[in-house]
Amino acid sequence: MSTHPGLRPLVPAEQPASIGAARPSGDPPGRPVLRRERWEVRYRALVIGSDVSSVAAAVIAGNLLGFGTTIPWLGHVAPGVGILAGLLAVLGLVLCRAWDGQVLGQGAEEFSRVIRGVTTSAVALGLLGLAGEALAARPWVFGFIPVAGLLAIGGRLALRRRLHRLRADGRCALQALAVGTTESVTDLIVRTRRDHRRGWHIAGACTPSGNADGGCSEVLDVPVIGDLESVPAIARSGCFRIVAVCPTPALTPQRLHHLAWGLEDAAAELVVDPGLMEFAGPRLHIEPVDGLPLLRLTRPSFTGVSWLAKHMVDRLGALLLLLLLLIPLAFIAVAIKIDDPRGPVLFRQTRVGRHGRTFVMIKFRSMAVDAESRLRELAPADVGAGPLFKVRHDPRVTRVGAVLRRYSLDELPQLLNVLAGRMSLVGPRPPLPGEVVKFGQDARRRLLVRPGLTGLWQISGRSDLSWEQAVRLDLRYVENWSLALDAQILSKTLGAVVRSRGAY
Repeated sequence: MSTHPGLRPLVPAEQPASIGAARPSGDPPGRPVLRRERWEVRYRALVIGSDVSSVAAAVIAGNLLGFGTTIPWLGHVAPGVGILAGLLAVLGLVLCRAWDGQVLGQGAEEFSRVIRGVTTSAVALGLLGLAGEALAARPWVFGFIPVAGLLAIGGRLALRRRLHRLRADGRCALQALAVGTTESVTDLIVRTRRDHRRGWHIAGACTPSGNADGGCSEVLDVPVIGDLESVPAIARSGCFRIVAVCPTPALTPQRLHHLAWGLEDAAAELVVDPGLMEFAGPRLHIEPVDGLPLLRLTRPSFTGVSWLAKHMVDRLGALLLLLLLLIPLAFIAVAIKIDDPRGPVLFRQTRVGRHGRTFVMIKFRSMAVDAESRLRELAPADVGAGPLFKVRHDPRVTRVGAVLRRYSLDELPQLLNVLAGRMSLVGPRPPLPGEVVKFGQDARRRLLVRPGLTGLWQISGRSDLSWEQAVRLDLRYVENWSLALDAQILSKTLGAVVRSRGAY
């Protein structure tokens, strides 16, 4: 087996390995302890420190505000109850595994666990107060424990942004070994490079033949360092933290089972692609049948308490934002009228909403009055893919319109659509009727939810994305919707708007 420059030898030539090979006699018994990278230990310590500091800040603030023993609307404040509330909040985070290293730094699950931990501690304190008939628990249950949760989420967001910046520079990544066919390994490499926030660096690959297609020794500059039989021994070398198994006909269920056994001696995590694209989170469940683990995929749920909470947040959020932005909206309207007095301030366009129902979407006008009639002459300059029409440096855009588009200010009037219940704060991009006619079956699933003012498309590159990428992001949102995912998207929207990537 050959080794690639820059990688230390992985498997001694005199010790060939096979799937399910037994542990070498010189190895110590038992599963080796997973040695985390120094940056992982530091990051987890920073998260714990941030959470504990948030809880302590909420407890101190509650006691200071209740220095006169009573807070209006909340009631009596007792320092002892505040200390108990803080201890319960920390205990709730521990019990909900909010400090598990596997969820820190990516995904909505990290914030879901924080919310569950805070909610659990608030409920526990409320029940204790009810049992002891102590009204002093009320300020902490309804006031300062939720504040502690918000502070903890804010601290984690700040730490996560820092981590993602480091990962974008190629730092703080986990070495991963990709196992599968050349095609499936290539797809995984492309996805991990595109999603640098995950923090995986594919540093090696194993294919059925031990080579890439055509006898090459590399796949997208990643060295092929072995075949399927050598995976356990390569994993035991300690070079890789992740062993990612991609779909491959050569790995039958029995061979995959033996592979999992072979990796028990390695301090590496096994990740298996089940072939269910874009499904994750609460929709996937393990359903064992006579010892055989099966993946049960539930239907996407757009009802219930969480869905009702989403609509309430949409309406209240839109109303508050309209009130806060009333003066800036007026200034933008005046600027549009001064720049091009011939046309209206607002632009109205028919879009398709949930279940294919059409509605009139409102935006600030950013183009000249005759923009629609000039559309045909710009067709050769279309850089879009699929049904989307995209033109860089569109000559129809006015001077004020260019600024509005760069910072997405032209979309602010859509808050009125959100307030009317036609749109949501977070959701897929609202399509045009002409685009919907060209939709395939996969793209039509975007119509299961209300379109959004922002979404995964907005924070991931907007018009710089291809049609396939835009559909993939919208489908990911539809299939895996949750309140935590909405909160995560909203938190990233401001940064995406300021960077104005893909806005044209």
